[in-house]
Amino acid sequence: MSRIFLSLVTVQTAVLGYAIYRGWNIGDATEMAAQDAVSFHMKFGLFAILLCCFCHALLLTYFMGTGRWLEETCTAYELGPEFRERNMKLKWSAYPAMTVCFALLIGMMLTGVAADPASMVKFDGWGSLTAAQVHLWVVILTVSINLAVNVGEYIAIRGNGELVNAVLDRVREIRTERGLEV
Repeated sequence: MSRIFLSLVTVQTAVLGYAIYRGWNIGDATEMAAQDAVSFHMKFGLFAILLCCFCHALLLTYFMGTGRWLEETCTAYELGPEFRERNMKLKWSAYPAMTVCFALLIGMMLTGVAADPASMVKFDGWGSLTAAQVHLWVVILTVSINLAVNVGEYIAIRGNGELVNAVLDRVREIRTERGLEV
């Protein structure tokens, strides 16, 4: 799972980077000539946000599945609670940061919509920052935190993979001791 997640996160980061690049090169969004670039940036940015959400949701699903498997296997082979407790600790260490990423991704999208001059939302910015500058700062914050969270999620996936392998090793030992097929 760690290789799959790493591949998806690499693609996700490249897609985010390209969306940022396209947004950076829009120029004056109030000009009609720039509207195609704005439209592409918004669509590609939405795709990038969905891809980020997919990567986080994949991690959530992975931990739900392996947690259930560990619970059933530990019960069936009477392995005790320590494997399940380690799994829960890994899982719950990733969830708060993942939730923050979801909120930031939504905030990034909302500030982008508000920065669009063609939007019905009339947002001129905060203080001396224009709406586009506010969006850029939210993008920088979101992408930075998302990358840091992805690193933490990758570490959690690797740790959980090691835990699953330890359980499988213990199950093999038990089955061998009992003369069962391995």
